[in-house]
Amino acid sequence: MSGYRDKTPLGVTPPTPPTSPAEEGHEPSALSSDLPADLRAVLSDARHIDALLAVVARLRDPEHGCPWDLKQTFRSILPYTLEEAYEVAEAIENDDMAELREELGDLLFQVVIHSQIGSELPSGNARFEFGDVVESITNKMIRRHPHVFGGVAVASEDEVRNNWEREKQAERELKGQRPHVSVVDGVAQALPALVRAEKLQRRAANVGFDWDPEDLEGVADKVREELDECAETFAAHADPTERVHEIGDLLFTCVNLARHMGVDAEQALRAANHRFERRFQRVEVILRAAGKIPGREHRDDMERLWEVVKGEER
Repeated sequence: MSGYRDKTPLGVTPPTPPTSPAEEGHEPSALSSDLPADLRAVLSDARHIDALLAVVARLRDPEHGCPWDLKQTFRSILPYTLEEAYEVAEAIENDDMAELREELGDLLFQVVIHSQIGSELPSGNARFEFGDVVESITNKMIRRHPHVFGGVAVASEDEVRNNWEREKQAERELKGQRPHVSVVDGVAQALPALVRAEKLQRRAANVGFDWDPEDLEGVADKVREELDECAETFAAHADPTERVHEIGDLLFTCVNLARHMGVDAEQALRAANHRFERRFQRVEVILRAAGKIPGREHRDDMERLWEVVKGEER
């Protein structure tokens, strides 16, 4: 696990982390008697959200807080927020429920500290606190599920999706945002590229711009076509920009193939990364056991061992 609270800020000596009861077999150290009694009372029930809110508020306290936490802004902690979200995904992929519990806590910490910073903004429409965040998502889920909370009857998942999109459009108009002119408007630019490609394709598919669901071979033919176009840029004099375009088209089409196969392209690539990492580490172990160090001079050995390792996993 790594993230916002794992990074040691320059010039600040990190406090000794509390001992885990599971690791040492006893309760964590008692809270300092110097803390206000009302704060100690709140922190004594660590399972309650008020305890985490109090922790973060104390970290950001101008007089008693942590120098590093006090320096943080929405932008400075953004990389850690993204990192924690990916670590939640990794715990899920590993089926590690103990790690998932911990990583969800780390992600929740990110929500709380963003909310704390929001509460410190000057009074006005931009200011918000944790309760506002909870209220916003609660009301949104109720609005977007009228078939659950509003007595609206739906006959299919497609109707649910259409209701969801209509409600999103109504929300944009209520906020004074322009209605989406294109069906592919509003797909967040910050999404991972494979995820964004899949969302763009689904938007287009919703209005009929797509292969027939049964025409997997047609999508596969398109992948082969894009691969052939990539091959045309193999020549040394090829335009580098054209190479980028052709590789991009190939990747985009591969996402389309994955979508038609019912496969999440982002998850599939993450799994492939894990497989490569695991197999190559195994190759390194075997190679070193033979007194060799991975290097170009041992390429043949590594390729042979790669096939051995793949065979071990079958």
